[in-house]
Amino acid sequence: MRRRHQLCRMSTLARSPTVTKMNATRQKQNGAYYTPDRVVASLVRWATRRPSDRMLDPACGDGRFLMAHPNSVGVEQDPQASTFVHERAPGSLIHQGDFFAWAGTTHERFECAAGNPPFIRYQRFSGAMRNTALALCALHGARFSALTSSWAPFLVATATLLKPGGRMAFVVPAEIGHAPYARPVLEYMAAHFGLVHAIAVREKLFPELSEDCWLLHAERFGSQTDHFLLSALERFECIAQPPRDSVRVSVDEWRLWHGRLRPFLLHPDARAAYQRAAHASNSVRLGQVATVGIGYVTGANDFFHLRPSQARQQAIPRDLLRPAVRSGRSLKGRAITRSTVDAWCRRDQPVLLLDLSSCGELPDSVKRYLDSPEGETARNSYKCRNRSPWYVVPDVTVPEAFLSYMSGEGPSLVANHARCVGTNSVHVVKLTRAMSVAQLQRAWDSPLSRLSCELEGHPLGGGMLKVEPGEAARIVLSPSPARSPHDDGLLDDAVSTMRRWRHYA
Repeated sequence: MRRRHQLCRMSTLARSPTVTKMNATRQKQNGAYYTPDRVVASLVRWATRRPSDRMLDPACGDGRFLMAHPNSVGVEQDPQASTFVHERAPGSLIHQGDFFAWAGTTHERFECAAGNPPFIRYQRFSGAMRNTALALCALHGARFSALTSSWAPFLVATATLLKPGGRMAFVVPAEIGHAPYARPVLEYMAAHFGLVHAIAVREKLFPELSEDCWLLHAERFGSQTDHFLLSALERFECIAQPPRDSVRVSVDEWRLWHGRLRPFLLHPDARAAYQRAAHASNSVRLGQVATVGIGYVTGANDFFHLRPSQARQQAIPRDLLRPAVRSGRSLKGRAITRSTVDAWCRRDQPVLLLDLSSCGELPDSVKRYLDSPEGETARNSYKCRNRSPWYVVPDVTVPEAFLSYMSGEGPSLVANHARCVGTNSVHVVKLTRAMSVAQLQRAWDSPLSRLSCELEGHPLGGGMLKVEPGEAARIVLSPSPARSPHDDGLLDDAVSTMRRWRHYA
């Protein structure tokens, strides 16, 4: 305990009260949220063995990892931050520029690496930097898709700069436990390190962010392993060594769970009960009895969705208007009925889609609406100007049910008795086998399916669970449950555990 206290105190004393804080907007743009001192001190201690160890921080930010180990090299793309680090850690060597370009050309190799790589989502992780990053990783056998966030190639590229026997210790997003693009990272780590240890931390390391973070520690670069270690901590405290309490996750079993570590936060008995139920003869996956997809995309929602009063004012024929589910907030109760739609219309909500897909000669009133100033604006939107004719919304269908894809308690499966259409803010469910919507809903309400939603979906900030169409297709259903009360109890408890880890109260 005394050693732990001294370790934390060293990092705290290294801070300078005169250091000027960097601009918050620049930090956000660069994915730079600086690491708490207790985490910095711990990760540096896990990575280093001797004062002579040369340590790399591939995205050194404000220099706090470099301050914790003077024999360090940092790379930073932001010139302002690079100048800042020079002042804060004058004994360290700082390279200013694109880390991936530098990593592809440097001949320097390191005993260890530690840091907190930038978390920039794929939408902004683009251009020359992304191309260089993905090409470098592919050269070393780790192939990432275009949907990869920045931290993943940062880890792989950093590992390529280690000497044999080298070590790494990094802050990583909790997405390492479930994101498809995290799988190449862990595959690479298992193939190149003798020890790979993920530390899940339930209490947020960065309280000001919605993003949860874990820690990743690896040793013996140049070797390989057939298993991961996973530790689950309620909160993180400053520790000189990685947690001893861990579960062993074989790489083969991890692959069976679609390359996800999150299921291993559950008690082994709960996982076993889930697997028994999922592989029972009467269980199916949602994708076996239905197709799940996103709804239509208009390109100009405010133009194509009219209020009843607006439709009357524009004299739009009723047969060209379709009642539409526009968001998951509309998915309440067991079914959307005619009375549900009538209530929307009485409130004069914009829920009537102008559907011209089967319209031959356009009525004059529709032509006037299309040629209105609002229509001119709509036709110049990206989606509209790239389809012909611009005013026909594609993929408008009437599904048997709707599925919310982002929710707190879990996705809602709602029958579509009113024959509504649905936007891409909800999933549309079309039955493909002899199972009624009522049977589907009964199976959906079971502990098995509720847990399957948690395991196949993925957490977002604020306690939300998101389920993409591909994830929804893997959700397990048991039309006629044959489970024991004991197993149901295990599954119920497991649902609570998963919700607790995504901060849903």
